[in-house]
Amino acid sequence: MEIIKTDTHFNFVGMMKPAVILSFAVIIIGIASLIWHGGPNYGIDFAGGTLIQIKFQNEVHTDKIRSAFKSIGFEGSIIQNYGPKEVIVRTAESGTDAKGLTSRVDEAMSTAFGKDAYELRRIEMVGPKVGKDLTRKALLAIIFSWIGILVYVGVRFEFRYALGGIVALVHDVLITITFLSLFEKEFDLNIVAALLTIIGFSINDTIVIFDRIRENARKNIRQSLDEIINASVNQTLSRTILTSLTVLMVLIILFLFGGGVIHDFTFTLLVGTVAGVYSTVFIASPIVLFFEKIKPTGLKGKKQR
Repeated sequence: MEIIKTDTHFNFVGMMKPAVILSFAVIIIGIASLIWHGGPNYGIDFAGGTLIQIKFQNEVHTDKIRSAFKSIGFEGSIIQNYGPKEVIVRTAESGTDAKGLTSRVDEAMSTAFGKDAYELRRIEMVGPKVGKDLTRKALLAIIFSWIGILVYVGVRFEFRYALGGIVALVHDVLITITFLSLFEKEFDLNIVAALLTIIGFSINDTIVIFDRIRENARKNIRQSLDEIINASVNQTLSRTILTSLTVLMVLIILFLFGGGVIHDFTFTLLVGTVAGVYSTVFIASPIVLFFEKIKPTGLKGKKQR
């Protein structure tokens, strides 16, 4: 049974301008959101500080937890529910004495709730210098991945193909960061890993289409490049949709049932996967056509009538 027809004739090139306008609009909203929130919502990995995860035997009001931490000098702590009867406490305070901190937290919790009413599951501390170093390395990891892909696609195809692929990847990252900011998701090392995964997934789909464009350009030298791109995207559309759907189904299940530990990670992958499919179809290939019109290379044959 054929689920998706292979002889579709959607005019993807004709949708290039509306797609670019939509992408710019979303990215501008993301920039505005980042300005409004004072930048990304950095997690402990990047901002530095202390993260404490506690599981209680019974339901506990956050005000009582906050008062307990205030008694040991952790004022202004952020307390988030992390599943049933479990919370994560975040504070900007950080130190080097992990054992001493554990003792202080243990004493405060015992005084407020009783010795057997809770369980300290983890305490993580990151100093401000380490946080800045991790931020720099995370940014370099993303930039170096772009540069590596730019070189690879440029060597395998042409430089304009490489530019189209990189524009699409930058688009995917910016769109994902936009949604992270709008939903106030925490930006930590897990999110960086998700962004790098998105980059790899997106360029894989893009290269499949580029391969088909190059193949069709050699076989149909009488066709214009926009017709070749449209035909190529349509011919690979079934593969793009089916591959993306299988990935999305897994991510949706993980997002709904995977628990709080991977919630933000799967949210990032969900947004990035959708953005990657969108950019593969509507951004990457039309960008190649855009550069071809600016500086023709003779790749395409002129259409003869």
